[in-house]
Amino acid sequence: MFGIFYLKPLYFIDFMVYKEEKIQVPRFNESSGFYTTKKRSRIMSRISGKNTKPEIMFRKALWAEGVRYRVNNKQLPGRPDISIKKYKLAIFIDGEFWHGYNWEEKKHSIKSNKGFWIPKIERNMQRDKEVNQQLYDMDYTVFRFWGKDIKTDLDRCINDVLVFITSGTFP
Repeated sequence: MFGIFYLKPLYFIDFMVYKEEKIQVPRFNESSGFYTTKKRSRIMSRISGKNTKPEIMFRKALWAEGVRYRVNNKQLPGRPDISIKKYKLAIFIDGEFWHGYNWEEKKHSIKSNKGFWIPKIERNMQRDKEVNQQLYDMDYTVFRFWGKDIKTDLDRCINDVLVFITSGTFP
């Protein structure tokens, strides 16, 4: 009955058992051939993994609809951005760069440190599948939204979650 839903922009992916060798990401250090400047290091340190603008927009809209939730629940695999235990629902809001939106086209546009960034993002995508599997094994339903979908079509995203909550099925 339950599955994993990727809203990219709106696709249903049937669930299958996921077993794949982990992608090895080279360490980002000088001994691996990666050189960083203080400026680059400062820029990267300011990238937020929690409480991003799309997450906050989504949470505020969900709260306004009367839905109560947990944020970054440490008890669930992958620490979903939003989780609702009552409905066994985990919601992730994925950044386009970090989670590989349109990856087959975008990976060729990476200009610097390809040896690091391509395996890094592919490992993130692989980890997403592993987390989905773990949550599915716990009978959770997973929604994944792209950040850009939240910014451009928040109402549809919220409606999809509300339809699931009220009916127990994907819209």
